[in-house]
Amino acid sequence: MSRRSERLFEALNEISQQKVDEAAPIEAEVVRRKRGGRTRWLGAVAAVLAAAIAVGTFLRPGGGLDAYAIAQARYPDTYMTVQLTGISDPEGFFARSAQVFLTQAEGENRVYSPLNVYLALSMLAQITDGSSREQILELLGSSSMDTLRGRAHTMWNANYRDDEWMTSILASSLWLDQDVKFDQDTMDILAQDFYASSYAGEMGSAELNKALRDWLSGQTGGLLKKQAGNIKLNGDTALALASTLYFKAPWTAGFDKALTGAQTFHAPGGDVRADFMRQRSVEKYYWGDGFTAVNQTFAKGGGMWFLLPDEGTSPEELLAAGGEAADFLFFANKYQWDRQEYLYINKSVPKFDVASQFDLGDGLRSLGVTDVYDPAASDFTPMTSGVDAPIILDQTSHAARVMIDEEGCTAAAFTELAVCRLVCDPINEVDFVLDRPFLFCVTGDSGLPLLVGIVNYPGGR
Repeated sequence: MSRRSERLFEALNEISQQKVDEAAPIEAEVVRRKRGGRTRWLGAVAAVLAAAIAVGTFLRPGGGLDAYAIAQARYPDTYMTVQLTGISDPEGFFARSAQVFLTQAEGENRVYSPLNVYLALSMLAQITDGSSREQILELLGSSSMDTLRGRAHTMWNANYRDDEWMTSILASSLWLDQDVKFDQDTMDILAQDFYASSYAGEMGSAELNKALRDWLSGQTGGLLKKQAGNIKLNGDTALALASTLYFKAPWTAGFDKALTGAQTFHAPGGDVRADFMRQRSVEKYYWGDGFTAVNQTFAKGGGMWFLLPDEGTSPEELLAAGGEAADFLFFANKYQWDRQEYLYINKSVPKFDVASQFDLGDGLRSLGVTDVYDPAASDFTPMTSGVDAPIILDQTSHAARVMIDEEGCTAAAFTELAVCRLVCDPINEVDFVLDRPFLFCVTGDSGLPLLVGIVNYPGGR
């Protein structure tokens, strides 16, 4: 073993359990391939790093890995109060994309994180150019890459929080094939503006695939371990982008467990039994054309909005029609909705654990992002110019999961975008009873929709 290798493993062994316990799970050192050899060894290093991240460990500069670093994300020590004036939903991306992806639910549960996909597509724009970039900029409502970088950076900071009242952790990474020549300036921009750390290794190897899966699972608190296990990069993958979100917050006023009881939920495939949480309170009741809505607030900011379609209308039909329901779901400040009234509300809300994983490809194409899929038009030159074959966007996987109980809400999401060489194979008094399919929207401090979804089966399916 070389002296450099010895220093690397000495540094890994110097991580004490105390540092493991105290370290932030969203800060990561990155790996750089030494040009010339030891490719499998470097893949193993990436796996070691990802495993460390999964248990909340990060390696700081000077720990023996500097020679392998491409770029490194630096996370803020504390969360910041950020104003989102004018960029709460640029050009309606959150609403437009959610309508596309949620209406594909076809009677099943579907969970989608507009913010997570926005940040992933922002990174994709950074590593593309020409019409490939222009299409993404148009979809995300930005006139230039400088504008998009600023917006993505602001949105990231507006939704990053980790204290006793709310955990809202965002992370991003870039995974490079060891034979791809990368542009260092692009890597530095990704680290600085998008908080994305970068890794290099042998694409298609078991080590690098495990590293990516462990990173995705670790950054989402283990909630999406099953979904992360479905991610596999092959030997023709040039690079992959990954973006994650983990969220956990308690209700302002929790549900009394003594009142929780079984009740019928009228699912599309027939009635099912579910545990319903119950609560009576005086609060605002909202309504619009085809729906009613209430908000269950989190203790120190944000909340979970429940939208119940009128009898005989499915959530998919309500969203597909557009109109007021879609407007309300993505309205920047729902508290200012013009149709609202303080009422005694008798809530009956099913405890649920819903998750989904789906491909973004068809939806992105319908939203106007097409050139990155076309070998004659795709342009990834800001990232690399050293690939010996045309490269296109291939894998576009999005997974998300939301759980609620009497105490609060826990949720996670990830987006994985893989760019492949062409040779690869191309989610008064009123009774508000959620006893039939409904929509939900989770918001953080910023009011942005962190996750939205359709519950057709509260027990999961």
